[in-house]
Amino acid sequence: MRKILYNILMLPAALAALFWTSSCNSFLNVVPDDGLPSVETAFNLRSSAIRYLATCYSYMTTEGAPGSDCGMLTGDELWDLYGRIISNTGGRVSSTLTNIARGNMSANTVYGNDWASMYEGIRCCDILIDNVYNVPDMDISEQRQWVAEANFLKAYYHFNLVRKWGPVPLIYESLPIDSSIDEVRLHRSNIDSCFNYILRLLDKAEPYLPVVNPSEDEYGRITRAICAAFKARVAVYAASPLFNGNEDEAALVDVDGSTRLFPEKTEAEKQERWEYAVTACQNALKVCQEANIKLYDGSDISFRMSDSLKTSLTLRNAMTLRWNSDLIWGNTQTASGSLAMFHRLCMPILNGYTDMLGGYKFIGVPLKIAEQFYTRHGLPISNDVEWSNINPYDLRVGDAQNAYYIRQGYTTVKLNFDREPRFYASLGFDGGTWLGQLGNYNDLQPEDLYYVQCRMGGAQAKTGKETGPVTGYFPKKMFPYQCTWSSNNVFVGYWFPWPMIRITDLYLLYAEAINEAEGPNGTHSDDLFNYINAIRARAGIPDVKTAWDDYSNAPGYYNTKVGMRDIIHRERLNELAFESQRFWDLRRWKEAAAEYQKGIYGFDVISSAPEDYYTKKFLYEQKFGLKDYFWPIPTSYIEVNPNLVQNIGW
Repeated sequence: MRKILYNILMLPAALAALFWTSSCNSFLNVVPDDGLPSVETAFNLRSSAIRYLATCYSYMTTEGAPGSDCGMLTGDELWDLYGRIISNTGGRVSSTLTNIARGNMSANTVYGNDWASMYEGIRCCDILIDNVYNVPDMDISEQRQWVAEANFLKAYYHFNLVRKWGPVPLIYESLPIDSSIDEVRLHRSNIDSCFNYILRLLDKAEPYLPVVNPSEDEYGRITRAICAAFKARVAVYAASPLFNGNEDEAALVDVDGSTRLFPEKTEAEKQERWEYAVTACQNALKVCQEANIKLYDGSDISFRMSDSLKTSLTLRNAMTLRWNSDLIWGNTQTASGSLAMFHRLCMPILNGYTDMLGGYKFIGVPLKIAEQFYTRHGLPISNDVEWSNINPYDLRVGDAQNAYYIRQGYTTVKLNFDREPRFYASLGFDGGTWLGQLGNYNDLQPEDLYYVQCRMGGAQAKTGKETGPVTGYFPKKMFPYQCTWSSNNVFVGYWFPWPMIRITDLYLLYAEAINEAEGPNGTHSDDLFNYINAIRARAGIPDVKTAWDDYSNAPGYYNTKVGMRDIIHRERLNELAFESQRFWDLRRWKEAAAEYQKGIYGFDVISSAPEDYYTKKFLYEQKFGLKDYFWPIPTSYIEVNPNLVQNIGW
């Protein structure tokens, strides 16, 4: 879809948000002979109609772009340098959304506010649906496909609104431009109606979509696999505690004062949502199998390298290798420049060059994320008996056994030793090796690898008030190994479609739905363990039962729904780290408050001696209350449409 999504002229938005304006003027960048744009001329030929289809896509969110991805710098997984303002950092990689992470949101200042643009996108899709059958040089099968794509996008835009604001007004059909003010002032629908409508739109779209796109030029367009996998995600969200009978939101009622926007539910009704999610996940897995989407296994890596390096590269490539087999849905809306600039300014320069516009290293990973990854036995540190008498923050010197992960002879902390391969694939740290920025990857020896030196005096240490490191850990997984600095001021980036949904995400959604619907010992228990264990096998750790029975202080922990829930949640946090999922997962699980209470910590990055540098240092106290689970509706919107009741606490 790159020809459609990138290289053709995007039409301007023909719309205005129904809920903060009383009317809207529609125009298109298609000019007929009389010089006046119209809907009719947009759909008089396929060549112009396809440009309108591109407009429908153009409202998609841009995951991976730090200035607009509301799952990236908004939570507790990545931490930005406080007060970063210098032009060649703040001007290139926006720090605006860090205000959400720091609790600076208000109803008058709503960060990440795309309420209006989502409704504009929905109206754009409605215009296409209403007019595409009038295009004379298209056959019926293609017209149906485009309508299906538009219905999918309508579902996605509604979902993006729901996961931010909760219950929202639903647009079944866009209102005419001459609608009265009273007709435009819609009410918020209850949360179940919102999810039911989104799911119906996806059901309507799926049969008319291709299983796969026919050529690379159309990658990014919606396929049946994308639609089915997204439906599985929506179904799991609808069943999750934040949305499914959430009694914390009982006080959120419509303007009549009695109609609850989060309806009361019985346990049986909550259970129905999880059972529906199981079925949706099963269908998605079937469609993905038909589309040959499968766990990326690194079989295309032709470099001659050690098993440790190949595993690490495989795990990184599953996120960043362009169009790899793991990818169900890649976001082609995220511009290459946004990713490249983020890489350029946030990753350390490891090859000795000192690029004045790169290597600022001002995005760090809090210590709690480093602690979160498993041990080499596939267990949380607190549950691995091997770690029972180990202080993770005691010093240890890199040795030959760990030389592909930690520079031999370099002093770091025990926290960095004997961890799962995803730890080393995901995190850069003081003394840690970094596969990348090299010209040759064949027959690498440990001494050939670049390594990070964050302590003062080291090559990647702080060099000024607004240059990193921030915490002492870098999100290495986000950076393709192909990114290089070849000389001063010459940066070679590598664009990849941001993973909206990977097959591992779907595996874990399915496992979660099974556990919540029937527990770990029900009808689908084999599927539950098999799909999780497939992910763990690729990550180089023991299967769930072996890990907990042979190496943990809580054998059989997986035998209860609560225990298995913890395991699945941790597996998602580790497997999907830095992929814009944690922010949303913690909320839908209603676990954000507990996680944020842990605080943001890093190492003492202005120290040079190991015993000083590896002091755990408090950086920020995050506050999170009930109101923070949903965005506030901007006050200005409510003033125009008083039927929009405000979310609790705002």
